[in-house]
Amino acid sequence: MAFPPLKNDLLLRAARGEETERAPVWVMRQAGRYLPEFQAVRAHHSFFEICRTPALAKELTLQPIRRYSGLIDAAIIFSDILVVPQALGMEVQMNPGPHFPDPLVVPADVEKLTKNVDVDKELGYVYEAITQTRQALDGEVPLIGFCGAPWTLFSYMIEGGGTKTFQKCKTWLFKYPEESKELLNRIADVCVDFLVGQVKAGAQLLQVFDSWAGELSPHHFEEFSLPSLQRISSGVRTKLAAANIPVVPMTLFPKGANTQLTALAQHAGYDVIGIDWCIEPADARAAVGDKVALQGNMDPNLLYGGRAAIESEVKRMCEGFKGGKAPKAWIANLGHGITPGVDPDDLRWFFECVHKYSAAGSTA
Repeated sequence: MAFPPLKNDLLLRAARGEETERAPVWVMRQAGRYLPEFQAVRAHHSFFEICRTPALAKELTLQPIRRYSGLIDAAIIFSDILVVPQALGMEVQMNPGPHFPDPLVVPADVEKLTKNVDVDKELGYVYEAITQTRQALDGEVPLIGFCGAPWTLFSYMIEGGGTKTFQKCKTWLFKYPEESKELLNRIADVCVDFLVGQVKAGAQLLQVFDSWAGELSPHHFEEFSLPSLQRISSGVRTKLAAANIPVVPMTLFPKGANTQLTALAQHAGYDVIGIDWCIEPADARAAVGDKVALQGNMDPNLLYGGRAAIESEVKRMCEGFKGGKAPKAWIANLGHGITPGVDPDDLRWFFECVHKYSAAGSTA
């Protein structure tokens, strides 16, 4: 399948650990509710209807690229991490947050899941959306594909939605550790096939979102989450190589797992580690060395602080990541997803400030 040539490869160069003339920048959830054009589409379609309709998913993916053309360095396909539990046979509703009417309560419930998931059949709509979007981007920026990490998906499948206590899913980890590991691996195997399919469809970088990584102690993260993350990184690379498809860079976003950065950089098998705002960039770089690129990490709520606050914080962030040198192995982003109340013009200012202060030779 032939795609238009890429005109802006900043993201891919930074992900490979190279020095760049400025930091590439995008934000998590950039195709989101803060955009009036997103709301206009969403008013007529349910959330998962959009995910499953390639033309609509393409449109939402392209909205921030159109609005911030020349300022934004990546598109990320409009989808959701919970399409993987759906592929496993679980019902997921979005009203407005995720809800599983029939969650997994005890290990015997795993029998309800689909045994041999035909990922291409179940999630082919994501592949089609990626292919259509890659064509429509016309090489302006690279396209990111993604999935949720097994531990984060496991928690949703057992809790039945979001949670503040993680009581039900942690009960599984500690009471049924072997059954938990088996389910985590099963989720990981679906993720591998899903990510490989996304690359075949046109994704140029992959991101794995471990949104609840920080809810595990370092010991339990190493026991329960890390092996499934390694299974994904090695599985994707192996399957792409076997199909003679060039391996794309892979990013892991283990939110909150800042004590684990050294181990993740050395052992997880990813090219880029995303960090949240609860660690200083210089400390994150010291923890990972030159093993991986970093992505992040401004607090998304700074976007509500007004232009002076945004500029000051972007300048400080750039100084922290650059360390007095040209930007290298760094993708500028927020430390988590943008939230719905942000003024789109304040996000524009964030992008403009990143361009200014991350540039090689700037005072930042």
